[in-house]
Amino acid sequence: MRIDILTLFPEMFAPVLGASILKRAADPALYEKAAGELTLEPHGAPVAYHLTDIRAYTTDKHGKVDDRPFGGGPGMVMQCQPVWDAVQAVEKLDPRKARRIVLSPQGRRLDQPLVEELAGQPRLLLIAGHYEGFDQRAIDALEPLEVSIGDYVLSGGELAAMVLTDAVVRLIPGVLGDERSAHHESFSAGAQGLLDYPHYTRPAVWQGRTVPEVLLSGDHARIEAWRKEQARHRTELRRPDLLPPPEPA
Repeated sequence: MRIDILTLFPEMFAPVLGASILKRAADPALYEKAAGELTLEPHGAPVAYHLTDIRAYTTDKHGKVDDRPFGGGPGMVMQCQPVWDAVQAVEKLDPRKARRIVLSPQGRRLDQPLVEELAGQPRLLLIAGHYEGFDQRAIDALEPLEVSIGDYVLSGGELAAMVLTDAVVRLIPGVLGDERSAHHESFSAGAQGLLDYPHYTRPAVWQGRTVPEVLLSGDHARIEAWRKEQARHRTELRRPDLLPPPEPA
């Protein structure tokens, strides 16, 4: 997958894209033996990140990309021209059709089904706004999917773009060491849309707290039943809205 990120602050992304799973996903040295088994980018890894500074596409001699809103009001609004020109130029860099996404608190709430859908795309183009957002005419012309990571407002779309990128990349085949990790996590199909069950590791006793006996039993059927029970119980306590509606009497 190719992920293009258009932003006024590309420097914000280096620490995130250069660490942990996101870094490994784009490291060709880790996938030398995977040729033919995985879909890899031209450089030899499952994912390629490309950062673009929207400011580089403004025609203003002072590098200006925003202006005051018509009708008055606080803040500044990002202008159509630099955003439109940046998208057009970046899309020409790769023949694959890009799924355009604008990060916006007014967009569709990001959830696991949407993440899974986006993980199946060959190319994503994420547009991170700033200030009071974009001139609506740019949104109308680009016709993107608008995505929100929650009912709150950030200073810009950069952090939201990082969240979306992390959630998507870890679902791409070959990125995680064990594909079952993502399949059984909270909200996933393997967890039947419920929250994940509690996890334990060594030591078996810590500060007087013990690991549930069933996990030490070696009885895989009992362990699986216990995990399903725990997942449902945890969901009932913390997120009852995730439970399926009761069947009609």
